Amino acid sequence: MNQLINSVLFSVSITGPICLLLLLGIGLRRSQMMNEGFIDGASKLVFNIALPMLLFTSIAQTDFSQMASPSLILYGMAATLLAFLLLEWLAIRMTPDKRVRGILVQGAFRANMGIVGLAYVNNAYGSQGVAAAAMYVACLTILFNILAVITLHRSLNQGDSLPVRKVLLGIIKNPLIIGIVAALPFAASDWTVPETLMKTGQYLAQMTLPLALLCTGASLSLKGGSAENRLLPGVALLRLLAIPALITLGGYLVGFRDFELVILFLINASPTAAASYVMVRAMGGNAVLAANIIAVTTLGSLLSTSLGAALLKGMGWF
Repeated sequence: MNQLINSVLFSVSITGPICLLLLLGIGLRRSQMMNEGFIDGASKLVFNIALPMLLFTSIAQTDFSQMASPSLILYGMAATLLAFLLLEWLAIRMTPDKRVRGILVQGAFRANMGIVGLAYVNNAYGSQGVAAAAMYVACLTILFNILAVITLHRSLNQGDSLPVRKVLLGIIKNPLIIGIVAALPFAASDWTVPETLMKTGQYLAQMTLPLALLCTGASLSLKGGSAENRLLPGVALLRLLAIPALITLGGYLVGFRDFELVILFLINASPTAAASYVMVRAMGGNAVLAANIIAVTTLGSLLSTSLGAALLKGMGWF
């Protein structure tokens, strides 16, 4: 009984702070202390400056050997590709509407690793955990962008050719990728970042997760009036339960244990990424459905991640 209680308390210590910040964001939005303009500006600040700086400062101070192993990264990418193919097959059976299928597929596979996933890892392992997971997140972010463009293009723009050049430019100019790549020389050598610059970067990094989670909470809005909302439970179950469970179980079967296995779970248990809404809206898809998927999975991930973390703790893997 004590072991069960300890497992539950440990899982709450990971998801509890995130839940409280999301709720605070909802409250601040309702009180108009955070309006649409503030949320938009703060979200851009997080994505373009604060989050890349968090990744840079975490990696630059970490020994290269302590980062996620190449085998873990390769496994994560292979598992994501397999999940993507299965979701493409499932989407055909979930709805006859071709314009909705790509939104469902993206909503199910594209996890919010950069914000919520790293927040889970930070609460569990601190800055060293973030540094270890950063390269995994970077590689999966590249893959997510490519797969998202493919599925949305097939679903929403069947007659046009795939914009390969645009995809490649988007990857090269991604601030998260830039922040990680810039930090690699410092992690792989004896170079050190000047103390003044490092402290400035750390100030920016420290505001990343709180501000990002406040904006996420303030942006949550389960809008009604969409006939496709009946598809939300299925997408949520795939994003929050099926995919994290299969990827974590697969990782166990191929030999990952302890820290690496927990990293796999925490990163992949995160909800649908907010970027999915931006892409759907830009490509003329059902933006309301995309927003609802984000809202449902963000709230649901607090419960599903708590249960998963408690299970892993009870099995002695934490």
